Amino acid sequence: MDFYIVYIEEAHASDGWQLPVNLRQDVIYANPKSDEERSQVAGACVRKLNIAIPALLDGIDNRTERTYTGWPDRLYVIDRQGRVTFKSAPGPYGFAPLEMEKALRKAL
Repeated sequence: MDFYIVYIEEAHASDGWQLPVNLRQDVIYANPKSDEERSQVAGACVRKLNIAIPALLDGIDNRTERTYTGWPDRLYVIDRQGRVTFKSAPGPYGFAPLEMEKALRKAL
């Protein structure tokens, strides 16, 4: 089983929906305008949060986000045939870890 994070468009960009907690934590990024800018912001996110699993990057065209409706954040299980067998509601409150665990066990 492989696990990945897919970094999509910035949920709380400084030129969008900036949250006070982002200001307190010095997490202040404008919406990237290129793949290179998005890569830099994603890299900062991975480092700041100490993310240890591999992170993939959605292109600036947001194709992955639009295909999977991943904004602001969701969890998925995709089986070996490439079928989505679990899709959470928007997180973090909609993640449903027990349902996801069942889907992961079934995918094994």
